[in-house]
Amino acid sequence: MNVRNCKKCGRIFNYVSGPPICMGCREALEEKFQEVKKYIQDHVRASIPEVSEACDVSTGQIQQWLREERLQLSEESGITLFCEKCEAPILSGRFCEKCKNHMANELNSSIRRPEAPKPQPKKDSRDNPKMRFL
Repeated sequence: MNVRNCKKCGRIFNYVSGPPICMGCREALEEKFQEVKKYIQDHVRASIPEVSEACDVSTGQIQQWLREERLQLSEESGITLFCEKCEAPILSGRFCEKCKNHMANELNSSIRRPEAPKPQPKKDSRDNPKMRFL
């Protein structure tokens, strides 16, 4: 059993996976996420500091939700994210679609596929120079 202290409230809890926070704090964070999501839908042109102030959530948490692709911005949004590889503007996540596809292709090409065994040519016993007995 993996027991840890919650990073938010300090209570001891049984850690399974994900961020090291207890179920109570996790549920509170999910409620804040739903509040932020609704605020962004209602106020399309709001910036991250505006959303942070209105919903009482840190700007870092909002950016984390955007990078995790839990939140997605609209085209007319006042918030701009950039691809970490090519600096192209994106609506959510870390990379643009072009860079995602390029990285996936590189990964697929780097994985070696097992080659089929080459068939061995059948040797004719008459061509063999060894001496044979009848």
